[in-house]
Amino acid sequence: MNKLEAYGHIAALAIRGELVFPTSVNAALRVQLALDDPDCPIDTAISLVLAEPLLAAKTVAISNSTMFNRAGAPVVTNVRGAIMRIGYQNLYALAAAMVVRQFGSKISDPALRRKAEKLWDHTIAVAALGRLIARHVTGVNEDTALFAGIVHEVGGFYLLSRADEFPGLLDEDPENWHSASEEIITREVMRKLCIPEPVADAIEGLRDSFMSIPPDSLLDTLLLANHLTPVKSPLQEPQRDLPPHSDSAIDLFIDEHKLASMLEEAKRDAAEMSAALLV
Repeated sequence: MNKLEAYGHIAALAIRGELVFPTSVNAALRVQLALDDPDCPIDTAISLVLAEPLLAAKTVAISNSTMFNRAGAPVVTNVRGAIMRIGYQNLYALAAAMVVRQFGSKISDPALRRKAEKLWDHTIAVAALGRLIARHVTGVNEDTALFAGIVHEVGGFYLLSRADEFPGLLDEDPENWHSASEEIITREVMRKLCIPEPVADAIEGLRDSFMSIPPDSLLDTLLLANHLTPVKSPLQEPQRDLPPHSDSAIDLFIDEHKLASMLEEAKRDAAEMSAALLV
């Protein structure tokens, strides 16, 4: 089976809902589905998190990071306190991060594993920077921006998880003729993971959209975070030519000093998130 046939085969399976997920993903999905209800009782949320020891440990760890404890509050030592501190939306994002990480857990090929790790570094970098861009530039909900950053490469992670079965699937493709199949796969993976429609729409728009002026949407937030982060995706397609004066337009909303400050803060937050998620 050549590369084009492999993409077509995986896309056809995705359309039929026949997606191959690691079994450990299902537990995190159950948490996500429950937390999708904003009225989910906190005792239910606590029970779901405690049923997954890894998620429980990660929830407590991230609640004590400087992202959520900048005021030097006492250290949280239990799941209830952790959930109260970070909130349902960030717990939902944490469960999504576990899903994303699990896609790479069964990869056996060393080169593919390295790509998965680099893609994870990019994902966390975009999520951390997107959260700050939402706060300081676009005005969108910063927790939504964090979540969108975490899942914006979920299609790439899924393809990496299947690449052992299809040698050459993710080899360099200068002509980018597989993009239509990749779009289908990403869309169906997001549907399976119950990614909210506004977030899914923004992620799908990344491929062929340009930033609006002024930037004021979730899509703009993701576009800026992807453009400005120094941590690039190993699956990144060849860069399109940006519209004239794009960089100078960005300078109107993020001056050099603010950008340097945001990049430094995002770097620290990304390191803390990665450390917490490796617990």
